[in-house]
Amino acid sequence: MKRFLLGIDLGTTNVKGILFDEDGFSIASSSDTYKTYFSEPFKAEQNPMEWWAAVKNIISAITKSAGSEKVKNISAICISSQTPTLLPIDKEGNPIRKAIIWMDKRSEKEFQYILDKIGSNKYRTIVGGAPDVSFLPSKLLWYKKHEPKNFAKTHIFLQANSFINYKLTGKFSADIDQATLSQCYDIKNKCWSKKIGSVIEIDLESYFPNPSENNTIIGFVTEEAAKATGLIEGIPVVAGTSDAVASMYAVGICNPCEAAEISGTSSLIFAGHTCQTDYFRPVVSKPSAIKGMPYVFDAPISTTGASIKWFLDTLGDEEKALASKENKNVYTVLNEKALLAAPGSNGLLFFPYMLGERAPLWNTHAKGMFIGITLNSKREDIIRSIFEGTSFALRHVLEEIKKAGAPTTSLRVAGGGSLSRTWLQIKASVLNMPVLILDSKTGDVPFGDALIAGNAVGIYTDLSKASKSLIIIKEIINPIPEWTAIYNELFPYYISMYQNLDTDLKDFEATINKIYK
Repeated sequence: MKRFLLGIDLGTTNVKGILFDEDGFSIASSSDTYKTYFSEPFKAEQNPMEWWAAVKNIISAITKSAGSEKVKNISAICISSQTPTLLPIDKEGNPIRKAIIWMDKRSEKEFQYILDKIGSNKYRTIVGGAPDVSFLPSKLLWYKKHEPKNFAKTHIFLQANSFINYKLTGKFSADIDQATLSQCYDIKNKCWSKKIGSVIEIDLESYFPNPSENNTIIGFVTEEAAKATGLIEGIPVVAGTSDAVASMYAVGICNPCEAAEISGTSSLIFAGHTCQTDYFRPVVSKPSAIKGMPYVFDAPISTTGASIKWFLDTLGDEEKALASKENKNVYTVLNEKALLAAPGSNGLLFFPYMLGERAPLWNTHAKGMFIGITLNSKREDIIRSIFEGTSFALRHVLEEIKKAGAPTTSLRVAGGGSLSRTWLQIKASVLNMPVLILDSKTGDVPFGDALIAGNAVGIYTDLSKASKSLIIIKEIINPIPEWTAIYNELFPYYISMYQNLDTDLKDFEATINKIYK
């Protein structure tokens, strides 16, 4: 009988699991959601027990759908997740408080303190990337300062996927990718950073598990977890990875000059490369397990799909009503309306910095903006400008990757955003390169998890070969030359307008913090 692999991705808004056979075909899948708690401005938390409840629900649904014979032949499980997350755990393995997730910006003062103590350049050489409040050092310092009683009870800090791994196996663990992305890890010395630990006065090695390679088996499904999920006791569980790395494998980035976007609430951008770049660029490459492509750029954009959802939640009543009246998906209505506007949205530019921005700006003070609204601006101009502005943000990242030595010639798109043909056509035209759409069995993050799990137990001895053989391109969307000509004229203004406003936006952020905190 065929062997099976269970891939699970714990994202920012939902968890999804898919059971694959060894040929890469989906056997059963399920998803569930959980809340993000925004108790105050700049705070974003999730309840880890809600994660676990959702994971139990989806695994139970998958095992029930697949049937006992297939469940008995599950060879391994791999879990990826959003990152980074600050989740303190006590000695009994219980969460001490809600998890502080990557979106949280409460620790801005602590972030500035750390940078002042270490220096931005030194910080970059330690962690291998641009400093930002979304990472863990400032969150750790905030936690220690503001919740000393909770800190005193803390035995260990886990990431979202390693918490689920603990619930499945009873073992505390960390994976090397999430350790690196925490910005608490010294990438040159391959250990938790003593320098960062000394500045925040926390012995990081005492509070974080020793990280394992993504495909390392860290434990086995316990009897208790098996009863809770329908799994079989003893199934190997691997260390796992970030949603970013799992996504890279899921879309089949195997060669230099190939790029991909996992388009969801946020966007994860990848581009293959052949050498390590310096740590002072807004995009930085990291090692890859793919032969012939030793490094990959990994650049997250914070609120691409979230910007579209924001429009629907705040201004989209008309589109919702029309979708209901015509029995259409509301996103179909948005796509149709966007096409009613001329390319360039009648001179309206949208800047999708609704939660600050990560790559390539790496600042929390960036703001979402519409520039160019006039009395002639129409509803469809606003809608199309959001599609275009998020595409300009994508081009900005790829331009920086090109400057770092990795020009890209095509873009693979997966995730929820790949369902919008209007958005894909705009992206192809903004980038002036073909956009490749994957077939339905691949491109989903859990597929990347399944590849890692299969590699861990010897089903796939070469991830590059497995990726190439299992991933199929179903369609190519080419640029529309007339649109590209317009976007090439507008893109420089997208860059320069933000640059000219950056200092004012930083001062504005400080004023807003003073008023509303």
